[in-house]
Amino acid sequence: MWLYLQEGWRPALEILILAVMIYYASRFLRGTRGWPVVVGFVVVFLVLAFATTLLKLKVLSWLLGTFSAFFAIAVLIIFQPELRRMLAELGNLPLFASAREQRENIEVIIQTVERLADVRIGALIAIERSIQLFEAVESGVPVDCEATPEMLETIFFPNNAIHDGGVIIKGDRIAYAACIFPLTQRQDLNKSLGTRHRAAIGLTEETDAVVVVVSEENSKISHAYKGQLVRGVTLEELRAFLTSLLVQPVKSHSMIDWLRSHLSERYKPKSAVITKNEPRPELKQTGN
Repeated sequence: MWLYLQEGWRPALEILILAVMIYYASRFLRGTRGWPVVVGFVVVFLVLAFATTLLKLKVLSWLLGTFSAFFAIAVLIIFQPELRRMLAELGNLPLFASAREQRENIEVIIQTVERLADVRIGALIAIERSIQLFEAVESGVPVDCEATPEMLETIFFPNNAIHDGGVIIKGDRIAYAACIFPLTQRQDLNKSLGTRHRAAIGLTEETDAVVVVVSEENSKISHAYKGQLVRGVTLEELRAFLTSLLVQPVKSHSMIDWLRSHLSERYKPKSAVITKNEPRPELKQTGN
């Protein structure tokens, strides 16, 4: 009996690992072009397996067993684009990115919003974290280029064909532009709040993304996270905020510090919009 209990945990561990792998694989493929193929293959395979077992079809059962041996090769061929994208995103996870690279990505955002605010050009920039943002937006133009202040300025330039909507940034790359983010459905917001700010709140209500907004009307810089919008922040405040979320902190060894940080995060004000009272530095004068 004791020997059976010692060996009994191995099948349970295997089932748990397989369940986690299947869950994350389906979550990753859902919404991609390969997802209908996955659904169709699973349905056909289950129907054939059930039919061969029920009717005891030996030839069909042999064919299914033979085909399953080549299933791994078929997956590599059919889902090559999805697998390549998955491995690329795995390499862009914060676990594999150094703190220096993460700070460089933050400086790209800081320089971009500073330049756009100086010339009163509106912007809506979403920084993707663990949840894929393209599943939460209605449309978007694939860009897939290095994120630089010059490229972001070009995208948001008013005469550009893709300047409307938001930009999705993954790691150090611009993934999509001209994205339509979901608007928040909250009724307690100020009526003067623009579409960009409502879209920033709406996207952060549904995902764990961080959104940075530049107002075209008053050049104020705002950031949104977990459905909370903070308006009129300075560049230093924005840098500190992004650093606290995107740069992996050194874990504290004190249980008291851990509890204090989690309790302070849990009991933050419930207001969706916070306006900073600190005046922003005067904007640079630009020509016509």
